[in-house]
Amino acid sequence: MKTPFADQFIAAKHGAGGPAMRALIGSVFLADVEDSEVLAMDDGAAIPFGDQWLVVTTDAHVVHPVFFPGGDIGRLSVCGVVNDLAMMGACDVLALTSSVILEEGFSIELLRRIHASTQQACREAGAKILAGDTKVMGRGEVDQIVLSTTGIGVTRRVIRGGGLQPGDAVVITGTLGDHGLAVLSARHSLGLQGDLLSDVAPLNGLIRQVLLAGGAGIHALKDPTRGGVTAALSEMAERAGVAIVLQQQALPMSDAGRAASELLGIDPLSVANEGKALIGVHPDQLQAVLQALHSHPLGQAAAHIGQVHASEKPALLIDTGFGQRRLFEKDAEPLPRIC
Repeated sequence: MKTPFADQFIAAKHGAGGPAMRALIGSVFLADVEDSEVLAMDDGAAIPFGDQWLVVTTDAHVVHPVFFPGGDIGRLSVCGVVNDLAMMGACDVLALTSSVILEEGFSIELLRRIHASTQQACREAGAKILAGDTKVMGRGEVDQIVLSTTGIGVTRRVIRGGGLQPGDAVVITGTLGDHGLAVLSARHSLGLQGDLLSDVAPLNGLIRQVLLAGGAGIHALKDPTRGGVTAALSEMAERAGVAIVLQQQALPMSDAGRAASELLGIDPLSVANEGKALIGVHPDQLQAVLQALHSHPLGQAAAHIGQVHASEKPALLIDTGFGQRRLFEKDAEPLPRIC
């Protein structure tokens, strides 16, 4: 279904991962595609490949600053693509490609650091960059460095972000908002770093364990990047035609993340994450999935945070302990250039 689009010019909100971006994609990039040809706006495309599926995804990275507590643009460029593959069930990465756009005057020493970080992330993910391209722009024509990465993986079963079913439990694999808050602190020199580190990490190993533990009970996967948990779950609810009720007391946060969000007045549910996943799982497999998550270094703070309900109108709600209120996606990312 094509989305109405009335805007005449591109604004920051069109890159924030919310309804404005989806409207732009539907109106421009999918305007000449028949509805029947569009499976869904998932994290990648699934192509039949023998008795398996070939999953292809691509992502561009413009994070500022280039280096931030816990990571950098190189690590982010690998993890972002590996995680998009994993969210569709493709935990085995066949290959990555990388396009590097550099501003004239960029430091070779910094470029070497970024490359080393990129290679380390590849080793963690069991992936290799097999092809690439390099371009140089004039001073002021691009802000330091832009990385675009494409990934190819395989899976025997494609997982969809919109596959939630009434009765499913909603699980998050770790604490909220660490990436966005760490980048915000570094960008504005807020002095909040300390234990506040980006969560950027490749999730394919973790998700492989989840799929083994949950089997067919894993109905949906999505990583809450731009727009955070609120945007990701709102989209999942809309696509599945269900309501999701979160339990506020169950939402996991690091002490540093909680302190930073309270100090800055930022809702951690709306802040980007780069090493977390949302999982929709049948209640019969919930405990097995949580056990698998807690046994992995990247899933030790995983928590059951909500439930999926049948509903005539898709919605995302949160139970505060004193009642329920509805959560809405924001058109604008609270912190642009987060990934």
